[in-house]
Amino acid sequence: MKKLLGLIIAILIIYVIYFDLTVGTLGLPAAEKTEANAASTVQAKPETDIPAFSAKVKPGETVISIVEHQINKPLPVSISTLIEDFKKLNPGESPEKIQIGTTYHFPDYSK
Repeated sequence: MKKLLGLIIAILIIYVIYFDLTVGTLGLPAAEKTEANAASTVQAKPETDIPAFSAKVKPGETVISIVEHQINKPLPVSISTLIEDFKKLNPGESPEKIQIGTTYHFPDYSK
């Protein structure tokens, strides 16, 4: 009896792990996840007077590192100014929560 109970518990644990890794237990259902990811991949640039460029986020990158790489020098403005400009260019997006593989608009301070 103990072996049968152990086998049932093991199968249940394996199923829960499989379900969590494939479908997930938090967030949107799988069908809505793909639509949300497709919609967030390309964003329209809002009408602002801030010069900007678009870049796709790679693993390990931050807003600061992307902008510094684009202008090939240290950041010429304060971090708070960069954050404000990023939020103006990407309404509803937080610079602390950028997603890998998503394209965002970043302020261009090369001029």
